Amino acid sequence: MGVDSSNTHDAPGEDAISPSSALRVIVADDDVLLREGLSSLLGRSGFVVVGQTGNATETLALVRAENPDLLVVDIRMPPTNTTEGLDVAAVIRGELPKIGILVLSAHVEVEHAVELLSSGHAIGYLLKSRVTDVAEFVDSLQRIAHGGSVIDPALIQDLVSGRRREDPLAVLSPREHEVLALMAEGRTNGGIARQLWLTEGTVEKHVRSILSKLNLPETADDHRRVRAVITFLESR
Repeated sequence: MGVDSSNTHDAPGEDAISPSSALRVIVADDDVLLREGLSSLLGRSGFVVVGQTGNATETLALVRAENPDLLVVDIRMPPTNTTEGLDVAAVIRGELPKIGILVLSAHVEVEHAVELLSSGHAIGYLLKSRVTDVAEFVDSLQRIAHGGSVIDPALIQDLVSGRRREDPLAVLSPREHEVLALMAEGRTNGGIARQLWLTEGTVEKHVRSILSKLNLPETADDHRRVRAVITFLESR
């Protein structure tokens, strides 16, 4: 099929991104090959890469100087290769909150990711393996630049499974959950018994079971019932 020559000229509403409207990006990663490859990919996808850096200090200085629309930064950077990328992201978020930030990581790091994503605005966390899907990666950057948030599906899965594993109330039966919830409302054993249509003796057995399952041994200093309620409230 031939090509209509009239479509080869710029026209209003055309999909191509003009230089004036292209998003300006800084790429920060100590892996030179990844950094160069990512910069090349972004350039071909309509972004303007205004700088590349390989460590946290240079990244912070370059972002302050260029004030880009987006920063793509590795979570681990020199000199310690721990959380320098996150540290830079936190400083930038405080100083220049309008800049979109995408943190890339080779592995799912739930604790760090949760802290990063808590702001919920113009922020993203993706595994580096996700960059292989160019269309999806470019779409993620566009969404972040326009104030959205992007979370890697692997991170969501890890968060959900992690909460299930760490839920201190998971050991309780459904009835024990009900009893503990009423304890949290300040009800006595008698009040709980009336609410659940149980005998007070049965409620006492449930309470003892709850305290045992939550590993709350009787001590001179702590009231176990209060500590059980605190555990319940913290898990909500």
